[in-house]
Amino acid sequence: MPGISELSIEKVNLKLTRPYTIAFRTVERVENAIVRIKLDNGIVGHGSGNPSPKVVGEDLSQTMIALQMVLSNGVIDGWQGLLGRNIEDIELLCNEIQKNLNHSPTARAALEIALYDCLAQCKNVPLAGLLGQKIKSMPTSITIGIKDIEETLEEAWEYFNRGFRYLKVKLGNHLQQDIEKVLKLREQFGNKVIIRVDANQGYTVQELKEFYQRTKTSDVELIEQPFPATHIEHMRSLSMEIRQMLAADESLINPDDARNLIGEDLACGIFNIKLMKCGGITKAREISDIAERNQVDLMWGCNDESVISITAALHTALACRNTRYLDLDGSLDLAEDVVSGGFTMENGEMSINGRPGLGLSENGI
Repeated sequence: MPGISELSIEKVNLKLTRPYTIAFRTVERVENAIVRIKLDNGIVGHGSGNPSPKVVGEDLSQTMIALQMVLSNGVIDGWQGLLGRNIEDIELLCNEIQKNLNHSPTARAALEIALYDCLAQCKNVPLAGLLGQKIKSMPTSITIGIKDIEETLEEAWEYFNRGFRYLKVKLGNHLQQDIEKVLKLREQFGNKVIIRVDANQGYTVQELKEFYQRTKTSDVELIEQPFPATHIEHMRSLSMEIRQMLAADESLINPDDARNLIGEDLACGIFNIKLMKCGGITKAREISDIAERNQVDLMWGCNDESVISITAALHTALACRNTRYLDLDGSLDLAEDVVSGGFTMENGEMSINGRPGLGLSENGI
């Protein structure tokens, strides 16, 4: 099998088609770290990452520093790095990455994605096939940010007219308005859409119970992260009927968190895995195994990310038999990207394009 001959990293600032406002500033572009790994047979694998500072305590500058350490091939004590290594030894390489870059989940994710892209191309199979594809395709939800009711409905109709039938609505700032949003959405769309909500750690136990009871007739599919990340016991205090529809996001960063959420009494029925949180494909699959053994469903989420890492998440998701939900809309608002391809989407249904590896082509921006 070929060896790794070149490693390059780049920070790109990708323009958004739909700028959004947070904390009194408007975000018009999103930064991503891009990794390229070249083998001595000419194959190039791509990886990318965009961290969640509030969730994992890492920003992109820290990601780039970690990647630069790997690029220098020797700065990390006791680790020989990646250059000259055999791509066939991917499990060994990924274990070394996990051990030596444990402070940077985004760097770990970007490197692992590029390595797996290389190996799958060498085997001439899509990454999902290399990982053991179980699912052919699945619809993704598309996210509506925190907006007033009128703006929420307007954006929902826009997505509906574009073919999306799974809407995820950000909530958590105002309980009564949140309830009204859900009721209005169901009133306007009937049974034509699936409604998911993300409470963004914004509810108390009593507020969640009220939200659940008053929106019960609206058939909300799932409720993502209703409580602050550390409030696991608040989740366990709820009825199993409610717990089964809860998706842990900020409460689930790594496999240890997954085991804690299982515990002696299951805290939630859904795990939201993000490659940028857990540190790549290796840890994502470990979380998936824990979930499957304990009859927990999987949801796959993302940040504002390049097509590269969104595609990697999709391939990994389709290789896990307990995947039930996709929330992989993080590249849909990008006006530009360093690559194209990766996945296909028709009326919100995501599938891989069947090409080897991640199935990407360079855009040359």
